[in-house]
Amino acid sequence: MTTAQLVVTALGVAAIVWVLWYFLFSRRLAVAARLMRGGAVQEIAITVKGGYSPDTILVQVGTPVRLQFYRDETADCSERVVFEHFGIDRMLPAFETTTIEFTPDEPGEWPFRCGMSMLKGLLVVEPPGDRSSAPTPHGQHG
Repeated sequence: MTTAQLVVTALGVAAIVWVLWYFLFSRRLAVAARLMRGGAVQEIAITVKGGYSPDTILVQVGTPVRLQFYRDETADCSERVVFEHFGIDRMLPAFETTTIEFTPDEPGEWPFRCGMSMLKGLLVVEPPGDRSSAPTPHGQHG
């Protein structure tokens, strides 16, 4: 093998390792929704640019949720958001905010994704109570 072939092979292996780490093993950013209007609605702003940020959203069961998705890109993959468990499949126009509202009726972990299933996130619905002391089903937040 020539030096150029070795360099290209090494770069290819490094790229494969990085992609596997990024999509399978990287730590997810978890953020709790804020209570708005005297606790009547849980709200969170999510920026879509190369993925969902944050990609783990914490909410409490039984309180309406308002997700504000701002799509800060034009990539085809990010033009839809799908919450299958809640029957939500919405277009996300580029450089606009799209509001999605629903009320989770049971605790659990519910994945969400783009229309192509390449971008993924997790909605963690926690039981009612004090978030700091309540046990949660998802080990990456506390």
